[in-house]
Amino acid sequence: MTKPTYFVEEDKILTSLFDAGLDNLHLKKPGASPMYAERLLTLLPEDYHGKITVHDHFYLKEEYHLRGIHIDNPATAVPAGYRGKVSRTCSDINMLKEMKRQSDYVLLGNIFNSQTDPLQTSNFNANELEEAARRGLIDRHVYAVGGMNTDNIRMASDLGFGGIVICGDLWNRFNIHQQTDYQELLSHFEKLRKLIG
Repeated sequence: MTKPTYFVEEDKILTSLFDAGLDNLHLKKPGASPMYAERLLTLLPEDYHGKITVHDHFYLKEEYHLRGIHIDNPATAVPAGYRGKVSRTCSDINMLKEMKRQSDYVLLGNIFNSQTDPLQTSNFNANELEEAARRGLIDRHVYAVGGMNTDNIRMASDLGFGGIVICGDLWNRFNIHQQTDYQELLSHFEKLRKLIG
């Protein structure tokens, strides 16, 4: 998932991440003008547009031939007439079955405490997650989000999640105000990919 704010080196970093094997980028910039999203998308190679899912400004999906749209609020309906991939956020295991019916895949979280926002704490304990996995609620259509890092990726994999969403663990390795060299971030991405693989 993208950093919540835009920054100067972002298009170069995202292109490098795609080059290194990133298969789905969630473009999430809460409250930002669509003009900035359009600018970022024009700076990214068109070959990678089909690997981008937008959380806002859903018209971008068609205009830039993106992968799909993401709906963060479980009460929000898919836009009328929309055709394409839909993903959703779910923070309640009891709603997971219904969210899966309405989506191509679901981001379930927060699995662990956020590494960037102390107010975003885990919504589940280990027993709840194990029970959800046992009941088949967690499967290849459910991705773990929230606090994911090198220490807990294996646990998410063992529970049967179809994938993980990395945000803070990756972006904390690049200071947008002071750095121009993002090699540490790319090296960490490679490490994460090996752990997931």
